[in-house]
Amino acid sequence: MQDKIWLSSPHMGGTEQKYVQEAFDANWVAPLGPNVDGFEKDIEEFLNANVKVGALSAGTAALHLALIQCGVVYGDEVICQSMTFSASANPIAYCGANPVFIDSEKDSWNMCPVALEEAIQDRISKGKKPKAIIVVHLYGMPAKMDEITAIANKYEIPVIEDAAEALGSTYKSRACGTFGRFGVLSFNGNKIITTSGGGALVCHTQEDKDQAVFLSTQARDNAPHYQHSQIGYNYRMSNIVAGIGRGQMEILADRVEARRKMHDFYVEIFKYIDGVDVFCEPTEDFYSNHWLSAIVVDGKKTGKAREDLRLAFLEDNIESRPLWKPMHLQPVFASAPYYGTNVAEKLFDDGLCLPSGSNLSDADRSRIEEVITKFFS
Repeated sequence: MQDKIWLSSPHMGGTEQKYVQEAFDANWVAPLGPNVDGFEKDIEEFLNANVKVGALSAGTAALHLALIQCGVVYGDEVICQSMTFSASANPIAYCGANPVFIDSEKDSWNMCPVALEEAIQDRISKGKKPKAIIVVHLYGMPAKMDEITAIANKYEIPVIEDAAEALGSTYKSRACGTFGRFGVLSFNGNKIITTSGGGALVCHTQEDKDQAVFLSTQARDNAPHYQHSQIGYNYRMSNIVAGIGRGQMEILADRVEARRKMHDFYVEIFKYIDGVDVFCEPTEDFYSNHWLSAIVVDGKKTGKAREDLRLAFLEDNIESRPLWKPMHLQPVFASAPYYGTNVAEKLFDDGLCLPSGSNLSDADRSRIEEVITKFFS
């Protein structure tokens, strides 16, 4: 069997070991140190939005702390995009709060502003004004942030941007993750850059960052002994992991370019195949890192099913994956309110994520193209 082609595998740049070695040489192995400080500053400079960044153990941890700092407590409601990975919704449950899920819109596959406002109005009419809104930039594609933030501001509800998949993406030339009160980044092993595991919280004030760091280091009060007045968490990024991140930041622009070229590769292939649409930016306002390239297969036009294409790839040892199963269809959230139509459901039924790694070779692309051509011929 041929070597496996992965959907999105880690891609090291070569300088990561230098920063990790420096941490070992200085014995900075604890969850603090110069690599953590440096990594945070590298991200702040890249986002170019006068923000403050706190490096944490995971994007999920960042989202949890964002909810806590928005005042979400037991029994509250939090609006969340339905088409996303479960990590966008799970921290709502960590807080003892209840998710309210919103459908996607067809252009960006992200939160539908119309359904969002409908949900807010309906929840308020029931005496349950939502405490926060979690919007996701799906597969690196920016959401319609102007419309979403306008609605959020109208009802005075803070926005948390889940930009875990969108580092390097922009909306109207502004970095994703910098629009809401908080932004969330992920450096998991399959992301556009990785620290093997890790994340970051993007804040707009030093006060918010300081509070996030305080909570992420077990909320220890300023005292000579261990004293705690709040519940804390073990969420800080280690100096070793941050060293990997510093090396990865040096080649982030190259990784974005490579992912976008993979997207162009698929656009070129599928322009000759009627009934398959490649997920593209709706207008020039959107700039996606194309973390994952994705397609929608119209079975009526092609006579083919998305699942059959996935199995054809699998037979050649190539990984592909259906789009995220919407949260309102997940058994764990079966009782949660949902607003919208069936856009997210239809995308899940017909959508497929394709191999998108920045380290794919010409030989890998030839194998991928061969499977697609044979399947649709």
